[in-house]
Amino acid sequence: MIIQKSTNPRISTFDPNNFAFGNTFIDHMIICEYEDGKWGDVKLVPYGPLPFSPAMMGVNYGQACFEGMKAYKDKDGDIFLFRPEKNFARINKSASRLAMPAVTEEMFLEGLKALVDLDRDWIPYGEGNSLYIRPLIFATEEALKARIANKYMFAIVATPAKSYYSEPVSVKISDYYSRAANGGVGFAKAAGNYAAAFYPTKLANDEGYEQIIWTDDSTHEYFEESGTMNVFVRINDTIYTPPTSEKILDGITRDSFIKLAEKRGIELKVEPISVKTVVEAHENGTLKEIWGVGTAVVTSVFKAIGYKGNKLELPKLTMEESFALTLQKDLVDIQTNNAEDPFGWRYKVEPKL
Repeated sequence: MIIQKSTNPRISTFDPNNFAFGNTFIDHMIICEYEDGKWGDVKLVPYGPLPFSPAMMGVNYGQACFEGMKAYKDKDGDIFLFRPEKNFARINKSASRLAMPAVTEEMFLEGLKALVDLDRDWIPYGEGNSLYIRPLIFATEEALKARIANKYMFAIVATPAKSYYSEPVSVKISDYYSRAANGGVGFAKAAGNYAAAFYPTKLANDEGYEQIIWTDDSTHEYFEESGTMNVFVRINDTIYTPPTSEKILDGITRDSFIKLAEKRGIELKVEPISVKTVVEAHENGTLKEIWGVGTAVVTSVFKAIGYKGNKLELPKLTMEESFALTLQKDLVDIQTNNAEDPFGWRYKVEPKL
């Protein structure tokens, strides 16, 4: 690995109590270029703009995918990653579907550890605070030809993340727009998946909803995801979540929630969830809660769902009553080294640089 430390680090001006998530970037980044059929040297360099052309194929033809993950700092200043091997496997699964070259485990994990180690002072202390990390792969060849590119870049950038205590949100069940289709790229973290979701989400926002529950593209009768999150439904004391497929992202937070629910002895079924079943459960009073899970927010609890012009209010549960909030606490306590890790999910980043 080639390491070039910043000669003008900005960490001294960073205020952990006053910054914008997603717009504040740490002092360094990882970059690695692919050309002539192979990856070059991994470079840890000062964060900043790179010279690209508007003819770059990643912009014109959408060969781009990414991951989302976090690093956490405990009260003693130790730094931890959470299940990074899952992100490594998934970025290569996405890259394969988009006809892009796989990154090596050394590139991904060693680059990740070096970046987090060097910029560990950017990770804010405090409950819920973290460093949000974005590994990505995109085509860089300059060519206005609709074909597989010959040049790519692998990069890792990161932004400090604040403690996120989200209020419950209202979501609309989509009965027209779809996030993904059979044979498509719904299971991949392809950049274009998110672009295609913005317009339907804007329409839902205009109707007073913060987010969408995506349904299947052929019948719109079954839940798939919610916004950029996997979705869970609780009816009585049983949790349901749709099985992953070529249309549904294999979420790492989702998988963690499933295992934590099983550890607690909560009944959880991975099976299709029909809109009809959810509406009927609301009508007969057995629908207890619906929530989404993902890296950035961990858990987003829903207070109402919109369907066919009706707004169905959901019960407001206490921390003790809510499976969503209980499992969220279990997960965050493991991530932040506030609880034992029986699964071996937590990975300590030793200081070396």
